[in-house]
Amino acid sequence: MDASILSQREIRRYSKQIMIPEIGLKGQEKLKQSKVLVIGAGGLGCPVLQYLAAAGVGYIGIAEFDVVDETNLQRQVLYGSEDIGKLKSITAKNRLNHLNSLIELEIYNLRCDASNALQIFQKYDIIVDATDNLEARYIINDTCVILGKPMVHGAIYKYEGVISVFNYKGGATYRCYNPYPKIENCKNPLPSVVGLFGVLPGIIGTYIANEVIKIITETGEVLSGKVLLINILNNTFNTFTVANIPENHNIKDLRTNT
Repeated sequence: MDASILSQREIRRYSKQIMIPEIGLKGQEKLKQSKVLVIGAGGLGCPVLQYLAAAGVGYIGIAEFDVVDETNLQRQVLYGSEDIGKLKSITAKNRLNHLNSLIELEIYNLRCDASNALQIFQKYDIIVDATDNLEARYIINDTCVILGKPMVHGAIYKYEGVISVFNYKGGATYRCYNPYPKIENCKNPLPSVVGLFGVLPGIIGTYIANEVIKIITETGEVLSGKVLLINILNNTFNTFTVANIPENHNIKDLRTNT
């Protein structure tokens, strides 16, 4: 029998997770060997990063260019009052190192755009869209299509959140779900303008992390070709399907599709 790639310390640390038959030792080894890039370390990105790090995902990239603001602290749970004005990327890395020193972390203190996305994404197995920027989502989607990477997506608005997995094993892409608009005619509703219930990104971010872990460990039913809509005000959960449009898989160049 092949020896486990997990150390005795890792087996002990993740023992409750390894006990689950659907994950087991092999699933935990897959988590250790996986590389996940999380784009955005804000309200959604914080819980995603925390749970992926805690679960033992072996290599996590953090792409975030912003600094901590006091108005972030009601929902961005990786940061505290002493972090105001500091770079989120560095602060998040330090918190996650403290949470789990057995994983590797890499930070990208920049905005992912058409000039750098292909280079950054290529080393990762799964890309997480935890942004609040509509235009960035198309860059993320198109890069994932070009490179053949799954995109785990989450978005929030007031009391509602959505989760989906795009471009998974040839499944529907973000463009199938949300055809590209004219950006000048589409303004992104930011929390600073419309407000946001603080626990919502925690709930949706945890769901995102759950989808990532399911993809890595090949367990359960992945939200590919489906969008889960959650309303925490009236406790409703609705799932709807997304048609897979073949031409949305024919993207060859980032600069010609945005």
